[in-house]
Amino acid sequence: MLSAKSVFQEILANDESFALFCSIAASGESQGGWENARIAALVPDSERELAPKITRHGADEDKHGRIFNALMKKRGLDPVPVPPETDYTMLLEKNGIGLAHEHLKRDERLTVQDIVTYLSHSRVTEQRASEQMDLLRKHFADDPDIGRAVRQISNDEDNHLAYCHEELLRFAHAGHGRAIQRTLRECALAEIRIYRDVSLAVMANMGRILGWSRAKSAVLAAGIHAMYAYERLGGWRRMVSLRMPERRDALGGPASAAPEFA
Repeated sequence: MLSAKSVFQEILANDESFALFCSIAASGESQGGWENARIAALVPDSERELAPKITRHGADEDKHGRIFNALMKKRGLDPVPVPPETDYTMLLEKNGIGLAHEHLKRDERLTVQDIVTYLSHSRVTEQRASEQMDLLRKHFADDPDIGRAVRQISNDEDNHLAYCHEELLRFAHAGHGRAIQRTLRECALAEIRIYRDVSLAVMANMGRILGWSRAKSAVLAAGIHAMYAYERLGGWRRMVSLRMPERRDALGGPASAAPEFA
């Protein structure tokens, strides 16, 4: 039976597909770490109290990149080049989602609107990350090889999502509500399209490595397109709602250490 669990099991069982999976994930996390570090350094003076949380966010992303690299090292594998069509983070940036890297490379203070844009972008992408890790946690939390990594990253992504909700609500109460909703909507509609394209590209690469039949690849592609259709028709709205999270001040402390892998 073809299921999300069986597909992941097949990818994780093969060294080449496992290396590609981890390399794609590590690359995206590392880029996120850099972006958050730059944003923390450029926060406007009026929002300096937010800088430690943004720094913590970036430190978590860097840690996730190290975890994925450690999982490869544990199996005696080296990172592999990431096909550009599978680079979710860079494709978001190229499509104008979030703060442009050219902007972040300059030593110019960001504006409050820039911070609202960053948080809105993060709220959308962290929703995706939280859902993806929740799926992996459901099926692989007790896996002897990747279980600890999955649990750690999943918990962190839930913290990131909670942080975005709480901070965006603070900005909304300060009078930025319309800008937040407009930016959230723009980000969500772009993200679901990019996520569809990246998912198709990842599955195409995995199918080549694992020798999937045309029929199997077609079924998986149909599932990705069906998910996009659901999101385009209204599923995207889950990415733009705001509610006070149960986890308050989720990024208020130092980042936790990455688990050790023998």
